[in-house]
Amino acid sequence: MSAALDDAAALAAQLLARRWLPRSHPLVRRALIDTDVWTALSERLAAVGLRVIDNLYADHISVAMLRPAEVAVFGETGLAANNNLDLPRDGVALLVILWSLIVLPKRQRQVARADAKELGQNEMFATDKPLPTAASVSPTLSYRSLLVDFGNQLGKKMRLDSNLKLLERNGFITRRGEDIAEGPLLDLLLDYDTLAPRILDGALADVLARTTDLLAGPAIAALRRDQVEEFQEEITITITPEQD
Repeated sequence: MSAALDDAAALAAQLLARRWLPRSHPLVRRALIDTDVWTALSERLAAVGLRVIDNLYADHISVAMLRPAEVAVFGETGLAANNNLDLPRDGVALLVILWSLIVLPKRQRQVARADAKELGQNEMFATDKPLPTAASVSPTLSYRSLLVDFGNQLGKKMRLDSNLKLLERNGFITRRGEDIAEGPLLDLLLDYDTLAPRILDGALADVLARTTDLLAGPAIAALRRDQVEEFQEEITITITPEQD
């Protein structure tokens, strides 16, 4: 058995045992730069119906089921459910709100800092543009602000506390005293490309804009302004006649 397959087997075993691993883990770092290890890891997981979940903007990697395995394990009824973690509906609503108030501002900061770094680089080093780590730019939320802003809609204090414990247990968030921070799976298991436009273009954006959190509030407002400006630019481009 080759060394590449040995590393892949060890990494697969650790992912199955721990559910997620930091990108700084030695085996993860090797898999991310060694195509042979990454391919072997993907093949080993695929053999048991799993796939690697990796996100450039997240600090961890994890595993999830392939679609055929989901059908085999959960059946059509299970797939029709809103989640397979036994989260109650208000728990899912809380998860979406926390994702919006943490991941949306984080992504904005990561992209902004990466763009700024790119502008400041010489062309010689233009290919070396690492993104800021999630931990360095991910905001924390005030529990008290969350309770004041969304407590009534999410079952008040007792239900909110219960669902926060569930989300923490499942790796979506971490608690730092009175603050709520991003967990290993928050930016991995929820699809940014699908969820972000629905939130920023939908009614939930108006709800989120009223948050009193000192960090999330201004960030959400800035994202909405950017969204409106981008839309206006698209309209302008669409209706401007071509010049001869």
